[in-house]
Amino acid sequence: MRFQRPALAMLDEQVTDNEARVRIVLAWNDIPYDGDSIGSSQETARPRLVGEATLRAVERIIGDGTRLDLSGVATTDLGTARVAIAEVRLEGSLDSLVGSAVIRENDPAKATARAVLDAVNRRLELMLG
Repeated sequence: MRFQRPALAMLDEQVTDNEARVRIVLAWNDIPYDGDSIGSSQETARPRLVGEATLRAVERIIGDGTRLDLSGVATTDLGTARVAIAEVRLEGSLDSLVGSAVIRENDPAKATARAVLDAVNRRLELMLG
């Protein structure tokens, strides 16, 4: 049987002058798992908020108190494509998990969430499978 990976079901960003709130909903085995992150409203801070909200949703899927840390997130040009990349670590581990996703429809937030999922999916399969 093939492992069903979590899928991005919803991404919502609420931005005021001082604060941004990001809510992610992942669908896994027909069950929604949400994650939230709150921080600076500056445009440069939002990819990190998206990544952290995605990790909080993944942690809920795992459900055993495992903590995931977002080491870094960025967007860059790669040939003719624009990509989002993310580095994730399991708390207490030195191993880096790295993922990427092409930015489509000029939506770097969704690409960032997909890059985080790309980073953790193989490890998630081992944790849950």
